[in-house]
Amino acid sequence: MNRLQGSRWIALFGGVLFGAGLSVSQMLDPAKVLAFLDLFGDWDPSLALVMLAALATMAPAWRIQRAYDHNDDHNPPAPAITRIDARLLVGACLFGLGWGLVGYCPGPALASLALFSAKPVVFVIAMLAGMGLHHWLARSTLGSSSSAPM
Repeated sequence: MNRLQGSRWIALFGGVLFGAGLSVSQMLDPAKVLAFLDLFGDWDPSLALVMLAALATMAPAWRIQRAYDHNDDHNPPAPAITRIDARLLVGACLFGLGWGLVGYCPGPALASLALFSAKPVVFVIAMLAGMGLHHWLARSTLGSSSSAPM
């Protein structure tokens, strides 16, 4: 097995583990997520605990990955983005608005497809349409050069 095949298996394992973690923590249930966002009502802090556990799990992995990135000419480290601009703010607002309205964000929505329910299917279709629209708008306003940020 070559290195690329190995990383694909690791990515598949990571995705399955992430989906299982979302399921076990009940984060596939939009009502559970919306209860976390309801600060002045019946607030449920369990999503914060899930996020803290995810950060504690990923922090060592990020450190290990950073060490490998410095020793690998094929995978140079990603550039650090330090500027807060209008695109970032608009994107964050759209993400938060969608999350607050329906209780899904991309990861749990994709994992929820395994439940064969209509709501995540509609969300994922809308999400993909929005991504396609963004891609089309970015290409039409910035030109079709490969160096244009998407």
